[in-house]
Amino acid sequence: MRIGVPKEIKNHEYRVGLTPPSVAELIAAGHEVVVEAGAGAGIDFDDQDYVDVGATILPDARAVFAAADMIVKVKEPQPQEIALIEPRHLLFTYLHLAADKPQTEGLIASGATCIAYETVTSPKGGLPLLKPMSEVAGRMSVQVGAHYLEKEPGGRGVLLGGVPGVAPARVAILGGGIAGVNAAQMAVGMRADVTIYDIDNDRLAELDMFFSSQIKTAYASKAAIAAAVEKAHLVIGAVLVPGAAAPKLVTRDMLKTMKRGAVLVDIAIDQGGCFETSHATTHDDPVYEIDGVIHYCVANMPGAVARTSTFALNNATLPFVLKLANQGAEAAMKADPHLAAGLNVSAGKIRHHAVAQAFGMPFEAWGAS
Repeated sequence: MRIGVPKEIKNHEYRVGLTPPSVAELIAAGHEVVVEAGAGAGIDFDDQDYVDVGATILPDARAVFAAADMIVKVKEPQPQEIALIEPRHLLFTYLHLAADKPQTEGLIASGATCIAYETVTSPKGGLPLLKPMSEVAGRMSVQVGAHYLEKEPGGRGVLLGGVPGVAPARVAILGGGIAGVNAAQMAVGMRADVTIYDIDNDRLAELDMFFSSQIKTAYASKAAIAAAVEKAHLVIGAVLVPGAAAPKLVTRDMLKTMKRGAVLVDIAIDQGGCFETSHATTHDDPVYEIDGVIHYCVANMPGAVARTSTFALNNATLPFVLKLANQGAEAAMKADPHLAAGLNVSAGKIRHHAVAQAFGMPFEAWGAS
């Protein structure tokens, strides 16, 4: 199979779909790889690094899409990329379709087979291709939250860990999944006062055992979230419903009760965000203020630490890329139902129920026609 790696064009997105070591693995397996010129520059790989492992460098995205059977990316295709996708293509990348109707319609119209990293499952019930970026985003959320709590960028002027004689900042983490746990680890390491909220009592028990006395846990009722938001200096939204739009847990009315200069970090923004006042921002202009509360809602947070993120992502995606290249999409999905769970769109139809439900559009299970 011929695999194509275009350069990412989303605002301040420096990651790349395949690193040279990953390309070497694919070429050793008998496949061809074409890479857009400059695709790896954001993480300090030049074109020669790809050539050295056997890839072919092509001048632009149009040439890559024209030459490739499978397109491996990081972020969802932008409109100019969707225009290059044909029915013969297999697209393997993050999609987050439930928060992006125009992209969904574009991919339906393309007729291509589109597999989303974020809905591929594992035998243990996890999301193995979302996990590494959830880890990065969770850890980053505390890092950026601590920065925006500083007075100069508009925050309350609070040090996350406090000092002797001065209490630490209160951090409320909504969601006890991968992102939430990684956020908690960082916040605990910075000596903040941390509470994790979740609706799964078994998960809360696990977290209580894992962190021992380092954090507090609470059931995420509406009343509990409202009370948490009122007291917190930093609120991190880390909820996830696989493939679906994120639930709105913090309302505008709750926002009005918050401390002036408090910070919200919405890790769930790729799926529409879990705060009612959230809208996607970019690394160019990452924050905005509503009712005196700073909102950080960057839709590609891990892109800021592109080298770490790219290697972490490739560690997870490469086995699936090899499987798809070796067997073809249809055979690979028939052989692996967890990979098949990643299928969002194919043959002009929505194949993931949560995506169809988000837009009230028809759903047709893969293999049903």
